[in-house]
Amino acid sequence: MIFIFVSSNLKIMQKENIKNILFDLGVVIINIDTDLTVKAMKSLGFNNFQESYTLFRQTDLFNKLEKGLISDQDFRNELRKHIDKEVKDEDFDKAWSAMLLDFPKERIELIKNLSRKYNVYLLSNTNAIHYNQYTEDFKNEYGFEFNSLFIKAYYSFQLGMRKPDVDIFEFAISDSSLNAEETIFIDDLKANIETAQKTGLQTLWLDKSKGDDLVNILNGF
Repeated sequence: MIFIFVSSNLKIMQKENIKNILFDLGVVIINIDTDLTVKAMKSLGFNNFQESYTLFRQTDLFNKLEKGLISDQDFRNELRKHIDKEVKDEDFDKAWSAMLLDFPKERIELIKNLSRKYNVYLLSNTNAIHYNQYTEDFKNEYGFEFNSLFIKAYYSFQLGMRKPDVDIFEFAISDSSLNAEETIFIDDLKANIETAQKTGLQTLWLDKSKGDDLVNILNGF
């Protein structure tokens, strides 16, 4: 029986039982800096975007966007209500996507290597505007499609569901016929980890406050 020690999670699990890895995207694979979007929106004239971001969360605007329940245009038009000048769609999209940074090469190589030993999947909360941007950026940098890293990629805006709601976890498990006990889910948000555990998934919490990175928390796989 082989055991592995998982860095800052202080958790021991039986490696031999793991057959599948289910990755989150933001922070786990791609670096994110939301402050850059705040600054970019301010440059468009949306001076209180940080405060409005919290309000939009409360009014469910971003949740609806990530579930694909409103169109990209409706989202842009909602933002336009807070700006006193005309802003082109592409400028909104550029500002909204400013938070999307790089895909570190060591993480991509790790996923490629893991895919030789495990079944690898993606489960991400995202929206169509971001999806179009980061998939284009990835292909420009690496020369192949981002989704080809995974057996299947599950995106909230395509499914009408999002984390931490349990239904999106249950859908991914059922759709790919996964045995939850043989599957590790990796995410940087504790709420998502807690819901995943309720479905029986094994979990690894990537805690950025403790300096966790995908490469070090999967040391030993």
